[in-house]
Amino acid sequence: MPRYAITTFGCQMNVHDSERMHEVLRGAGYVETEENAEADVILLNTCSVREKAEQKLLSEVGRLAKLKRAKPDLVLVVAGCVAQQEGEKLLARSSAIDLVVGPDQIPEIPGLLGEVSTGGLPVVRTVFDADAPRFLTALSVVEGSATAFVTTMKGCDERCSFCIVPTTRGPERYRSSASIVSEIAALTERGVREVTLLGQTVNSYRDPDDALPKDDGAGPEESQFAALLRRIAERAPGLVRLRYTSPHPRHFGPALIRAHKEIEILARHVHLPVQSGSDRILKRMIRRTTRASYLERVAILRREVPGVTLSTDIIVGFPGETEADFAETLSLVEEAGFLGVFGFKYSQRPGTPALRLEDDVSEAEKSARLSRLFEVSERLIASHLATLVGSRQRVLIEGVRRNDKNGAQGELRASGRTERNEIVHIHDPAAIGLTGEVVDVTIEKAFKHSLLGVLDSATASRGRERAGALPKTKRTLPLLSEGA
Repeated sequence: MPRYAITTFGCQMNVHDSERMHEVLRGAGYVETEENAEADVILLNTCSVREKAEQKLLSEVGRLAKLKRAKPDLVLVVAGCVAQQEGEKLLARSSAIDLVVGPDQIPEIPGLLGEVSTGGLPVVRTVFDADAPRFLTALSVVEGSATAFVTTMKGCDERCSFCIVPTTRGPERYRSSASIVSEIAALTERGVREVTLLGQTVNSYRDPDDALPKDDGAGPEESQFAALLRRIAERAPGLVRLRYTSPHPRHFGPALIRAHKEIEILARHVHLPVQSGSDRILKRMIRRTTRASYLERVAILRREVPGVTLSTDIIVGFPGETEADFAETLSLVEEAGFLGVFGFKYSQRPGTPALRLEDDVSEAEKSARLSRLFEVSERLIASHLATLVGSRQRVLIEGVRRNDKNGAQGELRASGRTERNEIVHIHDPAAIGLTGEVVDVTIEKAFKHSLLGVLDSATASRGRERAGALPKTKRTLPLLSEGA
């Protein structure tokens, strides 16, 4: 049977897309290998959001071209957002590429591979499925996993001036609520206990079948996303936690805040991208929100859901950003009390409206501002984590791995998250028997970005019993970062 290998660049949506590639290839009789040298097909699933995405891709293609010269029948596939963005241009830039497919062509990959492998010319398929959107599942990929991603929509209509997503992912298309709930129910039957709903602007969701109830209190900009969350909670009883990413502030209204207050399985954590704390820059970014409206919604959420934690995305060095603008961003980070900041230096992306603006912040200044942003963020995180030492926390154990150092095989180390998204490590072999369970742990120590938790004796004993009964092939996954 032919073998394939997938390399994934970028965000959670790309990870999710790669899982669907695994599913369709396995269904077509392909077998996965982790070694490119053993593969008959190599797929590069690309991301175009970050700086120099095209150069990084072509650098990887150059390395694989050497392998292809030694193995002429090897098929090289470029998929994902850079594929959608560049299309035919990629074939002109590298003769090693055999197939270019956009995110909406995943179901077609086996058939297209058949065309290429029988001597056909290189193929480019980058058409959006706007008229008949397809949403694939990947149930076989999650076997043994405690967590899973589920797509609710794809594409984006927001048109932020810096963002290439509308170009690479197309207009918003929504999946039916019945299909979403059905997939989540099937996942829980396979042992999944936490689901993260994915969408480019996940909380703009509207049910294409209009099968969800209307929320009488919803404002004019609110969607049916809160109703979707309630439907999932009602009809997926095996689910213990529900998360979502990434929402847009302007759709984060009263109905969604009430959902956080009332739905027990909904995590007490929200990742809510703000991008800047300056109204002037927000307007140039076409974010269609203001500093005041953002902070107002954060304040209401904190009042209604005590203890909720927030994280965000911020771009530094956007065209025209002055030191005063950046100071407003730092003050917003402090005022909102973010316990996680994903910071990025602005970089020009093809086809975005911001290209019409002069990129007038130097690279050195962008780097300096990013460092200052992270200094504030790290201080807030460290202060928060220190307050949790000695407390009891409920942790969903997501995966177990060996803590290997210097080539030596170390102890088993479990990792999981609290409902507020704090990462907790548990250095106890008993934890292998508790993967997929929510357990109480005592926080013993705070690291830079995570915590060390200890099981009580009864829970540890139960974990050891279950670990002893597990088959030797039990899958253990390093689902969380090892960074402490």
